[in-house]
Amino acid sequence: MSEAPLRFTVEATAGAAARAGRLVLPHAVVPTPTFMVVGTRAAVRACTVDQVASTGAGIMLGNTFHLGLKPGGERVAAAGGLHEFSRWPRAMLTDSGGYQVFSLAELRSIKEGGVKFRSPYDGAYMELGPERSIEIQNQLGADILMAFDECAPHPAPKDDVARAVDRTTRWAERCIKAHDRPSEQALFGIVQGGVHPDLRARSAEALVPMDFPGYAVGGLSVGEGPKLMDETLAATCPLLPQDKPRYLMGVGKPEDIVRSVLRGIDMFDCALPTRNARNGEVFLWPRGYLRLKHARFTDDHSVIDPTCDCLACGLGVQRSFVRHLLKTGELAGLTYCSLHNLRFYQRLTARLRRAIVAGTLDEFLFEFFGEEGPALE
Repeated sequence: MSEAPLRFTVEATAGAAARAGRLVLPHAVVPTPTFMVVGTRAAVRACTVDQVASTGAGIMLGNTFHLGLKPGGERVAAAGGLHEFSRWPRAMLTDSGGYQVFSLAELRSIKEGGVKFRSPYDGAYMELGPERSIEIQNQLGADILMAFDECAPHPAPKDDVARAVDRTTRWAERCIKAHDRPSEQALFGIVQGGVHPDLRARSAEALVPMDFPGYAVGGLSVGEGPKLMDETLAATCPLLPQDKPRYLMGVGKPEDIVRSVLRGIDMFDCALPTRNARNGEVFLWPRGYLRLKHARFTDDHSVIDPTCDCLACGLGVQRSFVRHLLKTGELAGLTYCSLHNLRFYQRLTARLRRAIVAGTLDEFLFEFFGEEGPALE
């Protein structure tokens, strides 16, 4: 493959696999571990791009399937690409649309050429395969784009997972050939294989020689539970290049992020912090949360979290006021909760990074998990 516009350096390590690094992309220099904000349609609901940037997020994720339908890759390209179209000032990553192979199972059929979907917007049919996915992602112009893959559900017969692994490999080869902007956009490969170590090894052994600039671990956080996720990462991460970034797709809960960093993961994304925020659930350091719609916050005039420096907490916005906004349907309630949760995740990964660099990861783990948490191996 041509040299990609991505440089990754591991700057410190701790334990068996945890690492702190630096990811240099066309639109940002991103310290790792990093949590990427999910902006499915190149936006976070109820938040402006400058508000999202104020949380410290270095990368926003957009979804090729949804952006390809509305407004369309050609239209975004005509606007100058996603950065110009959205005015997001930092790096962007686009998912391939492959996850919709899993999440929209009732609306699609899979063949070797690609996937035929029924649009969730108007019911019209659309086809998405490796070539079309890469074409749309080239039009969108994100810093990082993802290979089109097949994510098998959990649980699934092992033979089905094996077929998905082999198809993902063949599709990855087609994605490389279809990629028209390798000097401007970094294409990541996606390792599949469910919770089967031998299939994960089979996938990695096929993809690593393709020399992608980075590698994602897909097909987790689909119902397998934290124990199987951890075991799968323990088996998979050592198979991936040490000098390239590793991205765990769709994860997740704060404790899952911490455990995954211990296994050697550098990059994360998940809709959970903003989805939960829209239901009035906000995170507290280190592992607590509040459901601000609850009546007990009606007269609670303290800030959401006195240790937090997000827009809401920095302004001194009271829990009682946020509850009032949520209960009356005011968008500002969603804004405050979303920005708070996004800032929580940025603070979490920043603290992890500092602990790895300073050699204090054991202390961090004790603070975060208590006596029952995982120890460094």
